[in-house]
Amino acid sequence: MQITASTVSLTVDDVAASQRFFTTHLGYIEQAAADGFASLSRDDAALDIVLLARGTEVLPADQRDQHASGLILAFTTTGIAHEEKRLRTEGVEITMPLREEPWGERLFQVTDPNGVIVQFVEWVTPPGPENA
Repeated sequence: MQITASTVSLTVDDVAASQRFFTTHLGYIEQAAADGFASLSRDDAALDIVLLARGTEVLPADQRDQHASGLILAFTTTGIAHEEKRLRTEGVEITMPLREEPWGERLFQVTDPNGVIVQFVEWVTPPGPENA
């Protein structure tokens, strides 16, 4: 098997609001859209995103009323401090400020209009005796 792309499908109440968020602030491009549906991608290695309106019949009946929750859409990037500042300047609410974890992960989070948590991660060398 060769995987040629990866896509996450998110069920949201307002497809247009999430679509605007991802295209305006995160560099996604609309590939296709219809009532209650949008397919977004980027030119780099980022994950493709499909947005589906909650209740749409393309979803299995037992999943139609579920909302994208309990997940974090995480993107590994470089220049994370710059990205946090850029998003803040654009008016995006930073829901978890930039911080560095002891294991060497720098991260911050934003939340889209439908409550989808987007986390940005940059890996740095963790502090330790050999790096002191």
